[in-house]
Amino acid sequence: MAVNREPVLKRCKALGLEPTVLGISKKSKRQVNTRPKKMSEYGLQLREKQKAKFIYGVLEKQFRNDFEKASKQPGISGENLLKSLELRLDNVIFRLGLARTRREARQIVSHKLVLINGKSVNIPSYRVKAGDQVSIRDKSANSSKFKDIIDATHGRIAPEWLNADVENLRGTVLSIPTREQIDVPVNEMLIVELYSK
Repeated sequence: MAVNREPVLKRCKALGLEPTVLGISKKSKRQVNTRPKKMSEYGLQLREKQKAKFIYGVLEKQFRNDFEKASKQPGISGENLLKSLELRLDNVIFRLGLARTRREARQIVSHKLVLINGKSVNIPSYRVKAGDQVSIRDKSANSSKFKDIIDATHGRIAPEWLNADVENLRGTVLSIPTREQIDVPVNEMLIVELYSK
């Protein structure tokens, strides 16, 4: 499997993202005094796509497949794409405050520590549905790892479309998120324009 080993803070700076979007509280101390380059229309579209891929930790092939599925659904393609990415299991674990970052959430899911409606699921790209109960396996819930995670994420507020019960390491998907409830700094219309060429 392909892995991006570029330092996260360096990538954030290149894409113009705040590290807090990824759940990282650090900031780069490096100051680079360069004038911003004038970007072409294609460059802007490409950067928005790279931002979305980087935030959700998705590679190109999977991202393109998500876009094609989103464009076949009724409604606005860009919004459908963001909703689809938000409903990924690894993102839901991150949003509930059961992981510090989406990368950590992906690892938690891959290690079979997550139950959906009482059944073990180890696929980070699994799409949750409204009404799904997401929880951490009982064997793992008492581990020091999750106590550290809860201490680190105690101030994070779950979005309106999720109901989080952090003390019991569980949550419920109340509804499909609307675009207004998705606080990701991505202009999805530029991604649609890029793939429409």
